[in-house]
Amino acid sequence: MKKRTILHTSSLLVMAVVFMSLTPAEQVVTKEDGMTVVNTTTLAADVEGYAGTTPVKIYIKKNKIERVEALPNMETPKYFAQVKRALLDKWKGLSVKDAAKQEVDVVTGATYSSEALIKNVRRGLNHYNKQKR
Repeated sequence: MKKRTILHTSSLLVMAVVFMSLTPAEQVVTKEDGMTVVNTTTLAADVEGYAGTTPVKIYIKKNKIERVEALPNMETPKYFAQVKRALLDKWKGLSVKDAAKQEVDVVTGATYSSEALIKNVRRGLNHYNKQKR
């Protein structure tokens, strides 16, 4: 019984430390310059491209996508630059609802990175939609 209590207490302590150590950049939904910003760093930590996670920030104002910004990642810079050029503007100006349903093609030669970026955006938009209910 003592072992279980110690394990439970330790787990709670670890969760509290992790929660308290989150900086605003790591929080999922924040406000910035009059916009709602969805950060997928922790929200889509299980979504990986070719070399790791590919988090994004989605900037939303008046329920429309202002911009999508790729955050630091470990993808091959040459290929990820192609992904950013081809994909980041695909959601710009769309309503959050329409953007979440947007069909976006992957970039040839950077399929894993493209798929991961698209999944990050979808997960972020779906999270935002759930929070608005």
